[in-house]
This record gives sequence, structure tokens and C-alpha cells, in this order.
Amino acid sequence: MSFTDATIARLPRAIRPFFEQHHELIKFAIVGGTTFIIDSAIFYTLKLTILEPKPVTAKIISGIVAVIASYILNREWSFRDRGGRERHHEALLFFGVSGIGVLICMVPLWVSSYVLELRVPMVSLTMENIADFISAYVIGNLLQMAFRFWAFRRWVFPDEFGRNPDKAVEASITAGGIAEALEDEAEKAHDAGSVTSLRGRRARRDDQLGDSSDPRVSKTS
Repeated sequence: MSFTDATIARLPRAIRPFFEQHHELIKFAIVGGTTFIIDSAIFYTLKLTILEPKPVTAKIISGIVAVIASYILNREWSFRDRGGRERHHEALLFFGVSGIGVLICMVPLWVSSYVLELRVPMVSLTMENIADFISAYVIGNLLQMAFRFWAFRRWVFPDEFGRNPDKAVEASITAGGIAEALEDEAEKAHDAGSVTSLRGRRARRDDQLGDSSDPRVSKTS
């Protein structure tokens, strides 16, 4: 059993079928969790040391490092079979999309820090750290992860089997077999319906003949 399958097996039964059909999504989520740890460690290390008065700058640096790790892990694992673009073009798009994701992630932190002013001395240090965590890592990360997963599949890795042509052939054969089976079932259902309809018409015709012959029999008698 692969690591992905083992992870899916531990999910609640109600949502397990969805993730069983979307392995890329669960892999992307695992990579997201890994880069989350990297991002958090770097962010709080910088924020609590040399960049204490500049949380946004600390977040940018930690985000860049996390994006580099994300590219390697996503390309080689989450979207291992996907491709369709040259390597330099793919990397450029990946970092471009991820850069937009970092900006999306920063918006809640910016609002928390400079609009709501949830910073020392306006609030306690504990409240500041809680606000930073919720805004940057809960709200911000959820927004950017949803955007990045959609954009990666749409633009960065558009071809589902770009780096694995054998799977493309296998999927085509499987899809063709399913389509043929569906066509056979449709033809059988159509033939069965035609036979039933023909029998019904014959039965109605026999009934009509029987009804029309009764008066003639009574007259001759």
C-alpha cells in the first residue's frame, strides 16, 4: 500500500470515496502540509529574531523557500504523470502561480496587522501571534491552496499524462472498453425494447381482429 493509500484509509469514511478518486488532491494536500511546516518554522524563526518588527517580510522569505520545496515535491510526486510543457516554461508558470498564491496568502495577514492593528502594543504578544497564525496560516493558506491546485492543473501541468504516455494509452483503452460496453448495453436495451414493442403491436392487432370477427360470426349464425 502506498503512502497516499494509507493516508486515505485513515480519513473519515464519509469523505474517503471522494479522495480515492482524486489521488492528486490528497498528494497535493500532503505536500501542502509539508511545506506548511517549512513555512511556519522559517516564518516564526525570522519573526521572533531578526525580523521581529517586519512580519510581512518574514512571511515573504518563508513563502519563497516553501514554494521552492513545493515545486520539487509537486512535480516529482503530486503531479508526477502530468506535463505538457517544456521544463523552463513549466517552472516559470509554477513560480508565477505560486507568487500569486503568496500574495493571496499575505492579504489576510496584512488586514490583521495594519487594518485591524492586532499588533503589540495594541494587543498582547500572545494575541498577536494567534492573529498572525489564523490570518496567515488558516485563512491565507486555504485561499492560496485552492487557487494553486486549480491553477497547477489548468496551466502548469495541463496534460494529464504528459510525462507518462503508457498511462495515456492504458486510460484510452480502458475508456474505449467502457464505451463499447455501454454501447452494447444500449443496443441490447434498444433491441429488447423493439421486440417488446413489436410483440405489443402484434397482441393489439390480434385483439382487434378477434373483436372484429365476433359480429360476423353472430350474423351468420
